[in-house]
Amino acid sequence: MRILGINSVFHDPAAALVVDGDVVAAAEEERFSRRKHGKQPVPFSAWEQPERAAAWCLREGGISAADVDVVAFSYEPTLVDNGLDGLDPGWEDLRTTYAERAPRFLRTALPGIEHARSRFVPHHYAHAASAGLAAPFGDCAVLTADGRGESTSMLAGEYRYGKLEVHAQQRLPHSLGLMYEELTEHLGFHRAGDEYKVMALAAYAKPAHLSDFAELVRVADGGFTVAPIDWERWAPRRRPGDEMLTAHAELAASVQVRLEEVLLELTRWLHDRTGRRHLAMAGGIALNCVANTRIADEGPFDEVWVQPAAGDAGTALGAALHVAAESGEAVRPMSGADLGRGFGEAELAAKLDAARVPYERPDDLAEEVAESLARDEIVGWFQGRAEFGPRALGHRSLLAHPGHAGNLERLNDVKGREQFRPIAPMVLTERAPELFGRGPIPSPYMLFVHDVAEEWRDRIPAVVHVDGTARIQTVDRNREPLLARVLDAFAARTGLPTVVNTSFNTAGRPMVDDPVDALECFGASPIDLLVLGPFVVRRPGVRR
Repeated sequence: MRILGINSVFHDPAAALVVDGDVVAAAEEERFSRRKHGKQPVPFSAWEQPERAAAWCLREGGISAADVDVVAFSYEPTLVDNGLDGLDPGWEDLRTTYAERAPRFLRTALPGIEHARSRFVPHHYAHAASAGLAAPFGDCAVLTADGRGESTSMLAGEYRYGKLEVHAQQRLPHSLGLMYEELTEHLGFHRAGDEYKVMALAAYAKPAHLSDFAELVRVADGGFTVAPIDWERWAPRRRPGDEMLTAHAELAASVQVRLEEVLLELTRWLHDRTGRRHLAMAGGIALNCVANTRIADEGPFDEVWVQPAAGDAGTALGAALHVAAESGEAVRPMSGADLGRGFGEAELAAKLDAARVPYERPDDLAEEVAESLARDEIVGWFQGRAEFGPRALGHRSLLAHPGHAGNLERLNDVKGREQFRPIAPMVLTERAPELFGRGPIPSPYMLFVHDVAEEWRDRIPAVVHVDGTARIQTVDRNREPLLARVLDAFAARTGLPTVVNTSFNTAGRPMVDDPVDALECFGASPIDLLVLGPFVVRRPGVRR
């Protein structure tokens, strides 16, 4: 069966194609529109469909819109309870109307799709499927948490014989995600988009108000309650660009630690209910890699897997997987996060020729890149299919030398980011235990933090956060042979088995997705070497 999954109601609109239980393609609309997060998560944008992402998924699968059997939408409008707090007062009916009419909107964008059946999948069921059905270990426990779905903000359950069994859901207005969004906005960041900045800020202070938040956020039987919060009680509201005070960092730390504690209690409850050894997670909260590490390290499960596209984009994939499983198809796990667009050598050369930039094809690309990195140059790295989800995983990355502390500030300047935000390392899986501890290894999707070994902290200062941790990506030599050769060659030159890996983009822009995006970013940023497949472009004046 050919199933097109669609996420369109809130933010991060995306499409995914699942054929006979196999994940064929998945992409976010932002990579095509070049608008960060695709759209604003407001009711009057809910009509917008990920039409370019959907059209590309069909092309990648070699089918037309008329060949699609089912379109699975990751939102069930009949589940919205307008009597609940936590919805958008005065506007929720509009969102629901647009969600109900989503099939009609999509038919306008994709002629021929009207022959397909439409299925509305509950939002948290879609999150659950994106984790539990895509994970590498079969039947497992599953936990999802975010701001909100139709009327819930959390689901705890398990997969038995490939089918979801729900043990608990948390009704609105109680929501860990909405609480974190409110804090994000109070601290002067963009709500429903900048929550990762709050997680980074939390490392700069102690959780001075933890006891207060233990009273405000309580765990119940398979759920929780969140009392109304007056954020001004602990720190003044910060406007964008204002000075960041210690009080702001202490507030961030307090909420972050309480979030971790609540998630740990929920996972223990879920383990007691299911007896499962494995846990799969999704939802925006599952992008909190600090909390994920505590769950993996202190929680009751032997293994924790997090969907790389854990946010709402992943529900496009989850909706398709859910329908496939409910239809009796054998669903196979994700093989990796590289589910987006890829370009052949001829296509890349044609784009370079059209741009009229001088380029070359080195005899040994890995050695060429390692030499550039060893000279402390910044490398724009564009290889293979684009990543699905918010993390750059060695396909659309900026690479740099981790041994120079100034490269943190340098890369944050290149990307237009706040200086308190860390950058991450990539390391070969077999070398990771030498440098990093506590978090799970392998960690291919950069969704956990790891403690950096004391003897390595001064050697790779650019990737060590203020609390001594790093959000690592492990590289599998068999799956990523070219990247592994770069790491080997860099280690041979410097003695360092890791390089900086951060997303290939600048502030307020999505990650580059096609070669033109990469060329534009290279032209507008102080990147020294651009790698497009087998080709390299050097910035004028950069030595060879």
